[in-house]
Amino acid sequence: MLSPVVYPPTIEIAIAHIESLLLKDNSLPSYTLSHRSLALLILQRDPQFLETIKTSPYREEYDLAIMEAQVSLDVPISRAIAITRQEKAGNIEKEVLTESASDTSDLAEKLHQITVNPITGFPLLLIILYFGVYKFVGEFGAGTLVDLIEGGFETYINPRVDAFVAAVIPLEIFQDLLANDYGIITLGVRYAIAIVLPVVGTYFLMFSLLEDSGYLPRLSLMLDQLFKIIGLSGRAVIPMVLGLGCDTMATVVTRTLETRRERMITIFLLALAVPCAAQWGVILGLLSMKPTALLIWGGFILSVFLIVGALTSRIIPGNRSEFYMEVPPLRIPKLQNILIKTYLRMKGYFWEIVPLFIWVSVFIWIGHLTGVFNWLVGLLEPITLALGLPREVAPIFLYGFFRRDYGAAGLFDLTQTGILTGNQLVVTAIVLTLFLPCVAQFQVMVKEQGLKITLIMVALIIPFAFTMGYGANFLLDLVGVNF
Repeated sequence: MLSPVVYPPTIEIAIAHIESLLLKDNSLPSYTLSHRSLALLILQRDPQFLETIKTSPYREEYDLAIMEAQVSLDVPISRAIAITRQEKAGNIEKEVLTESASDTSDLAEKLHQITVNPITGFPLLLIILYFGVYKFVGEFGAGTLVDLIEGGFETYINPRVDAFVAAVIPLEIFQDLLANDYGIITLGVRYAIAIVLPVVGTYFLMFSLLEDSGYLPRLSLMLDQLFKIIGLSGRAVIPMVLGLGCDTMATVVTRTLETRRERMITIFLLALAVPCAAQWGVILGLLSMKPTALLIWGGFILSVFLIVGALTSRIIPGNRSEFYMEVPPLRIPKLQNILIKTYLRMKGYFWEIVPLFIWVSVFIWIGHLTGVFNWLVGLLEPITLALGLPREVAPIFLYGFFRRDYGAAGLFDLTQTGILTGNQLVVTAIVLTLFLPCVAQFQVMVKEQGLKITLIMVALIIPFAFTMGYGANFLLDLVGVNF
């Protein structure tokens, strides 16, 4: 029989005190947990349980017990409890497991140190970014696959859809709903399948490979010091990496962060400076032939991320949380795991974006029909021209509000026509990356942070994005850079 976990004396005294209070406290509902377990929840300030004891007549005594325990400890109570449990688990492991004499553990430890040591970890990260992001997602996904599928739509599907709809539906107004320039099939479905899905699919494949290898927790450890600059811990790396796939999903994952301050900063940075897979995938594909332009875009967005994050961390009150996490062993990724994870993510994403893209096409059709779309475009055109961009870019920003990936697909379409110069493409990519979060992300932000905070974030993001675009255009002209 296993012996119970014995915590440091200060914590054991606090547990005993709180247990005695729980025995007297008749205001609490009945629990199947032991009083010791409930006392540990109170000591670790479990949000749900703290809400339960909020109206307890012993609330002040609970708080006093927590305070007295914390004063006697050099680390947060939750960390002291976690360390004790980890030591207990380690002792149990040593008792029941026998290690064979081999060099496997030494090799695993060396690989672990390579991934978490900044001297070797950052070069490794650059290699992963180059081959995994730039070559695989950018060139292959957003380049080769998108060109192949997009060519099929342009050559075979769209002309046949236009002809069929024209033959079946006599009124041009209703023809435009399904076909022609802004139709559900010719625009919405084409964007979802031909432009967005290849990019997101290759990203999910790469992400699943890294996840199954055990690399991502080590990336969190390595970037912990860097993230402290922006008031976050390495734990926020995971939502940020997920944001490179889908910012809406990443916003939900911020619930794993310990403090409301961290969640607020992370959500704001996700909405502002973390492009979704379709966005950066398409941008990588478009700029892959101009490495300097790609570096300017990437460097600009990274600078905004770090500078705005650092400023935000100084404005938003609160303390940084302690960072500690369990790190799984490194292993060779299993093909079956990678394919299953990629399939499930693509399936969920596909069933999310196709209906949304269809609705966006309907909204655009209604907007054209009522003149609202043209009116909104008219409001954006002066701003677009002030950025040194052609007026044809204005609708792209509206697309980006409905869905970030929809805006990225629109940028791809616009670039294919040859309207944008290299400089204009860079400026448009910067503004589109920093522009409004899409509708789905906006809804999740409201759910996580409330309407007031979300509206404040959006009110800051809109002018900031256009200001940065204007600044980027001005700097490119000032330096005399032309792509």
